[in-house]
Amino acid sequence: MPISPLLAHLAPSSVAPAALRTRRRGCLARRRLLGERKTAMGNKGFDLSCSLRKEDDDPKLSPFLRKLFKEWDDRKARGLFHHNIGSCETKVLAGEHNFVATLIEGRDQKKRPTQFGMNQVIQPFDSAKFNFTKVNPEEVIFAFEEAQNDSEKYFDNVPHAVAYSPSAILINVSPIGYCHVLLIPRIQDCLSQRVDKESFLLAMYVAREARNPFFRVGYNSLGGFATINHLHFQAYYLKVQLQYPVEKAPMEKLTTVGNGVSIIQLVDYPVSGFVFEGGACLEDLSDVVSKVCIFMQENNRPFNVLISESGKRVSLLPQCYAEKQALGKASQEFLDMRINPAVWELSGHLVLKRMMKDYDEASEATICRFLVEASVSESEFQELKSCILEFLASAAPEE
Repeated sequence: MPISPLLAHLAPSSVAPAALRTRRRGCLARRRLLGERKTAMGNKGFDLSCSLRKEDDDPKLSPFLRKLFKEWDDRKARGLFHHNIGSCETKVLAGEHNFVATLIEGRDQKKRPTQFGMNQVIQPFDSAKFNFTKVNPEEVIFAFEEAQNDSEKYFDNVPHAVAYSPSAILINVSPIGYCHVLLIPRIQDCLSQRVDKESFLLAMYVAREARNPFFRVGYNSLGGFATINHLHFQAYYLKVQLQYPVEKAPMEKLTTVGNGVSIIQLVDYPVSGFVFEGGACLEDLSDVVSKVCIFMQENNRPFNVLISESGKRVSLLPQCYAEKQALGKASQEFLDMRINPAVWELSGHLVLKRMMKDYDEASEATICRFLVEASVSESEFQELKSCILEFLASAAPEE
């Protein structure tokens, strides 16, 4: 029988690391979620704090997002964030790509510091360092937990491996956009920042259940500017334009794998990368992308992933900026600007942290130069493409 795992709300007063432990894998759980919201965005220089207020009553807003927004706003009202995202300026840059720039001065100095080397994509979990079991309990919004009331079903027909996972959604205390949250698969298992099949499928389900093109889920590998070595995905809601720059870039189809998933490469975009679409179901698409992520990890190739269009499209972007930094080959201009090319930046939403001058002078030409520097070279990409296609062609189909 299919099971319907749902997110269940954890009241802040009852949340503690121990409370997030699994109710144990033997029980088939039905789960539910509680959450809602309020917020903002617009166009050039829009005010993030007011332009979306009317969407609170939008009948098209999914129950998942409505509840998630409400809980995120509640944490904002409690003053749990390091800065007020509503006071941060954001604009769409003129040009072919329409990059989005947001100024959050000093964000890199307020967020949790990176506590591991950037030269290895796979590194062991270190319980002595910060991890998400150590967060302020109030930062937890939801956790997968057994619940009796199944009147609202958000995740249907989920495989057992995902259903049994004691996973959690936390606020990102240093948000770059409205409803910026962290998805922590199997939080008490203390997994290192390393994609596996089940965790990626969970992220795909969250993207699907939002049922909204402005809600996207992202992943940063180690070496790809993940800052915490505890398995997590990020997500947020940015209603600036329907498509991110990476989502509207020209594409060229490479092949289709046996289960109907199309493998595509980006064309005429500053970052070389792959796009995955199609398949008979969400699981088909998730399976192919997770295989490629695992291949990248095992070959020590840093990467970033953007899950968009409610889980119907996934962009995978290899990068090499941390390596260039370590080798002293990164441009001093961009080092001084303190821009880290994580998934949102590579996808076209640039977070500027140094000063207003950087924001005022931001241009498509400057952003393109930065993204080209972060991307792997054309020759490296072609070699990687050949390896990935060969790997997928030889991979045994899922039973």
